[in-house]
Amino acid sequence: MQDVAHVSAAHPVEFEVDASAYRHWNITYDGALARVAMNVDAAAPLREGYELKLNSYDLGVDIELADIVRRMRFEHPEVRTVVLTSGNDRVFCAGANIHMLGLSTHAWKVNFCKFTNETRCEIEDATESSKQVWVAACNGTTAGGGYELAMACKEIYLQDDGNSAVSLPEVPLLGVLPGTGGLTRLVDKRKVRRDRADVFSTTAEGIRGKKAVQWNLVDAIFPRSKFDEKVLERAKAVADAASKDLAPGTRKGVVLGKLAPEVGPSGRQYRHVSLTWDDTTRTASLTVAGPSAADVRTIEQGGEAMREAGSDLWSLRAWRELDDALLHLRVNHMKVGLVTVRTTGDLATIQAHDAALVKARDHWYAREVLLHMARVLRRFDNTSRSFFAFGDAGTAFAGCLLELALASDRFYMLEQDGVQVAMSELNEGGLPMHNTLTRLQTRLLGTPDQVEALVGKREPMDAEAADDAGLVTVRLDDIDWDDDTRIAIEERSSMSPDALTGMEQNLRFPGPETPDSKIYARLSAWQNWIFIRPNATGPAGALTLYGRPERPHFDWQRV
Repeated sequence: MQDVAHVSAAHPVEFEVDASAYRHWNITYDGALARVAMNVDAAAPLREGYELKLNSYDLGVDIELADIVRRMRFEHPEVRTVVLTSGNDRVFCAGANIHMLGLSTHAWKVNFCKFTNETRCEIEDATESSKQVWVAACNGTTAGGGYELAMACKEIYLQDDGNSAVSLPEVPLLGVLPGTGGLTRLVDKRKVRRDRADVFSTTAEGIRGKKAVQWNLVDAIFPRSKFDEKVLERAKAVADAASKDLAPGTRKGVVLGKLAPEVGPSGRQYRHVSLTWDDTTRTASLTVAGPSAADVRTIEQGGEAMREAGSDLWSLRAWRELDDALLHLRVNHMKVGLVTVRTTGDLATIQAHDAALVKARDHWYAREVLLHMARVLRRFDNTSRSFFAFGDAGTAFAGCLLELALASDRFYMLEQDGVQVAMSELNEGGLPMHNTLTRLQTRLLGTPDQVEALVGKREPMDAEAADDAGLVTVRLDDIDWDDDTRIAIEERSSMSPDALTGMEQNLRFPGPETPDSKIYARLSAWQNWIFIRPNATGPAGALTLYGRPERPHFDWQRV
């Protein structure tokens, strides 16, 4: 068998998929209702060496699901209820493929879990922000990641046939934790009592029938003979309720065109985004080009003009490109540890773009574009790479692009005429982090007066003014710039990537804790740790021996 990660360097994972060529999902549309059926092709794993039996999934299955969620929001804005179900008559979903996990490196497992977490958060965002309410119709066994997928939906219906159950068997069977937010959603979202959650999470066979309803593990059970009928009835009621909150008028969708970057041995060049990497120095460079005056005029004409511009609209295309670049960097360039971030363009044009986009946000398309920009920035926040933003000659950190500097671990700015930064409405809301705060509020958490002083400020700031305002980490003159930034890059690249990942994840999310921030913090810390413990992945660990006759051997020390 082949190690998953050893194959990926030779055959990079691509996150852009053709909707007409899904291998694992069947989608049908009927007015305000959509049906997404999981029908995993067992013989089509992302990598060789395992079969995707019982609707189990790997990264390839989830890449398609992420594409479905995103496309539905843009291409089918008429949909109000999405019924997530299974094309398998007896199994809803058996969760992440265990043999895939057994073959994977630690880094692959953690990246896989992080991506699936982001996909489930995107389902919740579609329900909450786009009024496309996802409901799970569990027409069979719903185990592990399958139940975590169901919990990402607003409502869960379980088939009552004496056999179908929901379960989180990771602790008793595999010696690991549910990897995609299961424990957090169980108690924070489903509000399951912690004592019952304890029993449920250590009962491998799961819970079914009336008890699943009583414990709030599911919202309703329907007999097998009436399951489809009852689910449809409930889905229509959910769609009617969601439709009441919508502005009147017909919504016409926008097809998401292909990004088709130019791919070379050391870079990916998109229309607005450039990503290059150097495997020798283990560094990468990310550059985002800002909008043009023509892009601004399109938005100023209003949401309908934006929709007619389609997916080539800068606000959508540039951020889709950035999203693709981040995912490519995460999975295909594991040894790259530091990314330098720059932006180009005109400060006033970027400010005008943001102001026009905020003004148009009552239109469904403008709103979806803003929501997508926010999700990409949250992907940036969650990417386990060091990010150093460099504001030097020719850069344009303003408004939505200033968010990239605020999201970075450090922001270096050159003291030189013409090098400036600027704020816009989008720095004051509209692009929230997982902790619900803006990146400006998060950066200046201990000095709220500084945040208040910046609200409404639109004048460009040079390095000294930006430093005084709390926006800059280090400001340098042109004499020191080259040496100091070079030394900073070399020092960062010499440090332990394990320690840096933990440090960065702890420092990036000050302020209030939310279910989302809990999911990512706990995944980064405890699941990360448990995946490398011998009780789980050692030669006699539970995950290693799953499906074999041998019993796992545990080190009984509590750490």
